[in-house]
Amino acid sequence: MLKEFKKFVMRGNVIDLAVGVIIGGAFGKIVTSLVNDIIMPLLGLILGKVNFTNLKFIIVPATEASEEAAIKYGAFLQSVVDFLIIALSIFLMIKLLSVFKRKKEQETTAPPEPSKEELLLAEIRDLLKNKLD
Repeated sequence: MLKEFKKFVMRGNVIDLAVGVIIGGAFGKIVTSLVNDIIMPLLGLILGKVNFTNLKFIIVPATEASEEAAIKYGAFLQSVVDFLIIALSIFLMIKLLSVFKRKKEQETTAPPEPSKEELLLAEIRDLLKNKLD
């Protein structure tokens, strides 16, 4: 069982997945900071200094004995904006990587070598051309 587990873990796909998850987590933190620290304050300024995370619908107000019961739809809106920006960022990153990959494939794809028959015919053509001149 230990050998099977080692074989499973050492497969390329599992390691690639692990690296992707780690990088994705770090990338998510960067995008979350972008959203929370740059985009949302600007959006709040444009919309009249509204802070989305503080938006809520109070069901039961707070009392001395209990906290308020509220539907925090602002936090949900914040999460939706985070998701959309992360999705857009990943889409653009994949688009950029595919452009580089296509360029690399085009560079590595050299025209095929001419066959012996084509080389011989080209030589005959050149000889006939020189005779006529």
